[in-house]
Amino acid sequence: MNCLVRPIGAAVLLALAMAGCAPAPARSPDAANADAPTAATIPLTIHGAKGPVAWRVEVARTTAEQAKGLMYRTSLPDHGGMIFPMAPPRMASFWMKNTYIPLDMLFIRDDGTIARIAANTVPEDLTPVESGEPVAAVLEIAGGAAVANGIAEGDRVEWSK
Repeated sequence: MNCLVRPIGAAVLLALAMAGCAPAPARSPDAANADAPTAATIPLTIHGAKGPVAWRVEVARTTAEQAKGLMYRTSLPDHGGMIFPMAPPRMASFWMKNTYIPLDMLFIRDDGTIARIAANTVPEDLTPVESGEPVAAVLEIAGGAAVANGIAEGDRVEWSK
């Protein structure tokens, strides 16, 4: 019996050792907390044809926060998102690198009106999504949320800056 256990035991140990050598899938350093907000949320209201719609959004104020944006997220809370303030207003270009969910991007003029809506942007697409004119902020919300909430170009967005 002892001579049977040793070869089987050695085979099991060899298999375990080899499994430990397999490369781990690439993950973001913070993938475990990817869906957790990175900053405190603030209230934001969009005034449209259906009346005011309340949101709670994260604010990407720093260069690092703006570079990361909503990367690695697999979901957003209902009426949640992220706003990217830009002072002074400027042309904006966003992409969907490492962004796993479709987003609606609302490009907001200095007067608070929505200049453009890029609806249902494609996850992980590297094609630039352009503002088309100088903007003071970009609001990212779940893909399809603009249509679902009756949000349109020309509607007004209010938040504490």
